[in-house]
Amino acid sequence: MARNLDPKCRQCRREGEKLFLKGEKCFTDKCAIERRNYPPGQHGQKQSRLSGYGVQLREKQKVRRIYGLLERQFRKNYKDASRSKAVTGEALLQILESRLDSVVHRMGFGASRTEARQIVRHNGILVNGKRVNIPSFQCNPGDVVEVAQPAKDQLRIKGAAEAMESRGFAEWLEVDAKALKGIFKARPQRSELPSTINESLIVELYSK
Repeated sequence: MARNLDPKCRQCRREGEKLFLKGEKCFTDKCAIERRNYPPGQHGQKQSRLSGYGVQLREKQKVRRIYGLLERQFRKNYKDASRSKAVTGEALLQILESRLDSVVHRMGFGASRTEARQIVRHNGILVNGKRVNIPSFQCNPGDVVEVAQPAKDQLRIKGAAEAMESRGFAEWLEVDAKALKGIFKARPQRSELPSTINESLIVELYSK
């Protein structure tokens, strides 16, 4: 499976904001954005004005990096969203948040989406009692997502669940952090998702 192997902190600096790609490190003073909030590279500290297309492209790249997708898969999700009856931008975010790796991360079973994806790939997650190892699997409202028994003893999963519990879970999830089990109650509404994402720019970009 193709992956983006660029350093996580450089990706955040390129977009100029925290994308929370490194788990707990992003909540500490060691975060790269806290120390060097400018794009990486020799000319990173030079200010440059973006064109309209550049602004749209940066927004698309930012969302791609947040959810850890390459262009081909991201475009496929956009096409699925554009075919739905809902508003395209909101439908796109709902599709991305309904991915199994995103749900596992939001439930606190993985400190980052990358770690959550690894747990899914290594047969560490059950959906409605059945083992699912496909990160892009689309969860439906009412699905029960649980850490498989052998993986429940992993300290990194327990630690991630405790950290997420202290920060609070998303409104569209019901999670038992002690049992490492949760319910995907509903697809999130736009008001429940980060306001730092401007999905309309992505729609404008792909509509050209």
